[in-house]
Amino acid sequence: MSDRVLMVLALWYLGWSLLAFIVFGVDKRAARKGRRRVPERRLHLLELLGGFPGALLAILLFHHKSSKPRFLVVTVLAVLGNLAALFMIWYFLSRV
Repeated sequence: MSDRVLMVLALWYLGWSLLAFIVFGVDKRAARKGRRRVPERRLHLLELLGGFPGALLAILLFHHKSSKPRFLVVTVLAVLGNLAALFMIWYFLSRV
């Protein structure tokens, strides 16, 4: 895989991960203060777009959504989807 593709992928995942981490933190704070929350669909969308590393870190550090099995199952599916997409990108670009 070319260096340029690796750099684009790294920046993509870094950016979405940072955003996901921040949004999960904002949602945790809103939950503690009884304020309006970030919809779970939006949190999962951030994971699917590549923010799953930041989301997983936020879940571990903030203990946010860590006791909701349904949420965690969808998070694991988002991680698996991202890993499958990365594998497909690697597979097709390695054949070029």
